[in-house]
Amino acid sequence: MSTSLLLSSAMILVLVVALPALFHLTRYLGATSDNERKNEPYEGGIRITHRDSSDIFNVKFFLVGIIFLIFDVEVLFLFPWALNLRDLGWFGVGEIIVFVGILIAGLIYVYKSRILQWK
Repeated sequence: MSTSLLLSSAMILVLVVALPALFHLTRYLGATSDNERKNEPYEGGIRITHRDSSDIFNVKFFLVGIIFLIFDVEVLFLFPWALNLRDLGWFGVGEIIVFVGILIAGLIYVYKSRILQWK
C-alpha cells in the first residue's frame, strides 16, 4: 500500500467515524443547563410574541448591526492593503488615507445624527 493511500484512508476514517463519535460524546459529557433565557431565540432583549407584522418594532437593533458590519468590513479591506503596501508605494498610502477618511466621515455622520443613542 502506498503512503498516500494510507494517509487518505486514515483521513476518511477520522472524518467518517471519529468526528461524529466525538460530537455525539459531547452531548453526554458536557454540562447542560436548560432555562427559559437560554432557550430564547434572541438574547438582545427582544421579547418574542406573536403579533401582527404591521406592529411597531424597534429598528435600532438592525441599525446597530448594519453599522457594525460596515465598520467590520473595513478591517477586511485593510489586510490586503497591509500585505501589498511595499508594492503599492505612496499611491497605496494615499488610497488608504482616502478610504479611512471616508469611513471617518461616515462615523462622524452616525455620531452627529445620534443613531446609536438609546432612549
